[in-house]
Amino acid sequence: MHNKSIVELGAALRAGECSSVELARHFLQRIEALDGELNSLISTTAEQALAAAEAADKQIAAGEAGSLTGIPIIHKDIFCTEGVKTSCGSRMLDSFISPYDATVVSKLKAAGVVSLGKANMDEFAMGSSNETSWYGPVRNPWDKSRVPGGSSGGSAAAVAARLAAAATGTDTGGSIRQPAALCGITGLKPTYGRVSRYGMIAFASSLDQGGPMARSAEDAALLLQAMAGFDPKDSTSAEAPVPDYSASLNDSLEGLKIGLPKEYFGEGLDSAVAESVEAAIAEYKKLGAELVEISLPNTGLAVPTYYVVAPAECSSNLSRFDGVRYGYRCDEPKDLEDLYKRSRGEGFGAEVKRRIMIGAYVLSAGYYDAFYLKAQKIRQLISDDFKRAFEQVDVIMGPTSPSTAFGLGEKADDPVTMYLNDIYTIAANMAGLPGISIPVAPVAGLPVGLQIIGDYFAEARLLNVAHKFQQATDWHTQVPSGF
Repeated sequence: MHNKSIVELGAALRAGECSSVELARHFLQRIEALDGELNSLISTTAEQALAAAEAADKQIAAGEAGSLTGIPIIHKDIFCTEGVKTSCGSRMLDSFISPYDATVVSKLKAAGVVSLGKANMDEFAMGSSNETSWYGPVRNPWDKSRVPGGSSGGSAAAVAARLAAAATGTDTGGSIRQPAALCGITGLKPTYGRVSRYGMIAFASSLDQGGPMARSAEDAALLLQAMAGFDPKDSTSAEAPVPDYSASLNDSLEGLKIGLPKEYFGEGLDSAVAESVEAAIAEYKKLGAELVEISLPNTGLAVPTYYVVAPAECSSNLSRFDGVRYGYRCDEPKDLEDLYKRSRGEGFGAEVKRRIMIGAYVLSAGYYDAFYLKAQKIRQLISDDFKRAFEQVDVIMGPTSPSTAFGLGEKADDPVTMYLNDIYTIAANMAGLPGISIPVAPVAGLPVGLQIIGDYFAEARLLNVAHKFQQATDWHTQVPSGF
């Protein structure tokens, strides 16, 4: 059953070929047997999962089942989940049991999904390799000596290893798309504001966006359908109508204009990855698409701009973790200042501290104009590049990541090299645009991702473009050996 898609599992449940309880037990057994090798989950919620599965079976029996009723998924441990530890991969929140559900969790719960547990992640979503987690690194199921990508690496590894039918993730600078690419699954970052951020623990508020991680675009469409929509609890939520994402999946690609940014195929891109991506783009030509060379001239500024804006926002957001109200508190503080210093010093890991310090620096009185204000101006230039591009083309394509999955520890001591892993994904976050990564031909047995970026609220078009490729190829159906 674990090799079936969400669509296939839904059909099997409604046809009575299996029950939701049997399905939940099957995946829980796989987690118990296999996750010791991967460390993709922080917590498993068997009792709650089986209770939700029983409720789903009653809905199915009453003829009230939706497309996601009884489907087992995993939530990234950044989404608050009532009665369940929500740690954000940090020692700081190791003891935090959330008193409420994030909107994404409550929407999926209402759609009938069964949550099996919480996925491991880079601490407070800060990382590109899932090595900064307080709970230890996640391993890539395709090669356990390599990283799965980050920060949603636990979600990506779990879906790739068939430990769940799908997972939720979050994307601040590529954290859904990059691990999806490195683990050979489909990952969608929606338009900023399309999915509520309420109850999603904040890293960088103007960049963070939740989205689905699944095996195929068809499955991602079903998940996004349940996740998307306006939320009055989130001031950044968009009041835009939510279309039927599955309705246009099979639309023809005849005449589709695909923009190929010359900046995405230059220096820094692994040559074998480039060949794989170019072969995938050639497949689109066969499907009737037209290729157009474009330029996104400010792409090279995306990474330095991001590493001013994101740390500034994280410095502000993480100031709430002070050892006073909730979260980690140091032992026997001498006074209030000692409480703050030691609680934060002991509760946060090295990468989080690094970004808080950078953020505090760029926001400080003497440097605000020189760094933060200038970064916001460059952010607008990046956004303008995309605006001009979408006057010529329907979608933009290129590699998701410059290389395949790298070795555990290989870049851990070089933050700048690590940051460059997001060179192709960050710009979409800076502009607030939607993007999807889908698997293409592997290189030396390791997955490669093709990134497709769309205009604002064009998720339906992205899912259609991805689905048509997945109908013509089978890269998205491949499973790591042993799983």
